[in-house]
Amino acid sequence: MNIRELIRTKRTYFDGGMGTLLQANGLRPGELPELWNLSHPDVLVRIHTDYLKAGANFITANTFGANCFKFENLDEIINAGVENAKKAVEGFGEPDRFVAFDIGPLGRMLKPLGDLDFEDAVEAFSKSVRSAVEAGADLFIVETMNDIYEQKAAVLACKENSDLPVFATNAFDENGRLMTGADPLAVIAMLEGLGVDALGVNCSLGPRQMKPIIEQYIEYSSLPVIVNPNAGMPKKVSCKTVYDINSDEFSDHMRSFAELGVGILGGCCGTTPEYIKKTKEKTADLPFHAPREKDVTVVSSYTHAVVFGDEPILIGERINPTGKKRFKQALRENDVDYIIGEGIAQQNAGAHILDVNVGLPEIDEAAMLEKVSYELQAVSDLPLQLDTSDPAAMECALRRYNGKAMINSVNGKNEVMDSIFPLAKKYGGVVVGLTIDDN
Repeated sequence: MNIRELIRTKRTYFDGGMGTLLQANGLRPGELPELWNLSHPDVLVRIHTDYLKAGANFITANTFGANCFKFENLDEIINAGVENAKKAVEGFGEPDRFVAFDIGPLGRMLKPLGDLDFEDAVEAFSKSVRSAVEAGADLFIVETMNDIYEQKAAVLACKENSDLPVFATNAFDENGRLMTGADPLAVIAMLEGLGVDALGVNCSLGPRQMKPIIEQYIEYSSLPVIVNPNAGMPKKVSCKTVYDINSDEFSDHMRSFAELGVGILGGCCGTTPEYIKKTKEKTADLPFHAPREKDVTVVSSYTHAVVFGDEPILIGERINPTGKKRFKQALRENDVDYIIGEGIAQQNAGAHILDVNVGLPEIDEAAMLEKVSYELQAVSDLPLQLDTSDPAAMECALRRYNGKAMINSVNGKNEVMDSIFPLAKKYGGVVVGLTIDDN
């Protein structure tokens, strides 16, 4: 059975923590765990095998920090990490066991909060992805992400360099938000728009603290939901990090998540094969709830989502040159400050979404739409409606958009649909359709 079919037809299990187990085997403070792929392959194979024996379907390669900013011998480390996991799976010899290439944050913030350009992040992730494909990974898990813009870069890298399944999980704080502000529905909207195969929550919190977040995932997501919590909350005891939930309490919480409809269960920091074993034992008798379509129309910014259907949604239309002499002047003079001011004024007046149209024949519309969209997102947290008849301009803006945008407008002419619908499929988006065709 292939992975995509498997996760939609039966409950599956991830492995648990890696760092704690490596420390127990001698990993020193400050030592990069990925180096153990080369220096201690026997330890890695043994840990992976223990998780397989505990019942895990997905074994996570020891590649969480394997990126080009940390390692010059990146391909060697990735190949060894995937190979160690594959040896364990092949030696175990049971079906429905797979190697997940683990992708964590790059360790650098993306612009405008940091100094790393979005496309440079995509390329950095792509280098790791290409190595993982070459090494023989079965799927990708983009995990512990606390910035959805960086996660978008990673997901695009996976999908542009392979056809393997992509899972994505995020690390929320106790207020139910990512470090850069996104709430669960904003994360769900963006990731489903990008076409991941499963999504969910991992790390940062114990299972008790995760429950309200998981309930939102079950309510809104049409995809299989993953939950990989820590073994409770961390604390220092005698200079060591320990966690406050044992395997019995952990597995009780995991059973309740399975009853809610979570289909993929595992662990993160502080969990061990014992946690996974008890989780599987306590959920084996529960019926599996296949994910179902939620039929929710939603757009999002980098912080929040706007859901259509419950109440009127106000779309600010002032960022548009039609009939606006001063706005046309701003476009010709590259006066982005004026355009941004129009956006802020509309947000202050109560708009829920901002339309962005910068189409003038005498300017580079693609460059201007990308720039204005980017600058608006630096000062406003409203979702954007990208409005252009130029497919190249639409792709530039959609690619760098931090969230799930509206796409305005698409008519019934074949050449328009053929150019815009693939962009909506790749990057996500809510299409505004005009009832106009060739006739």
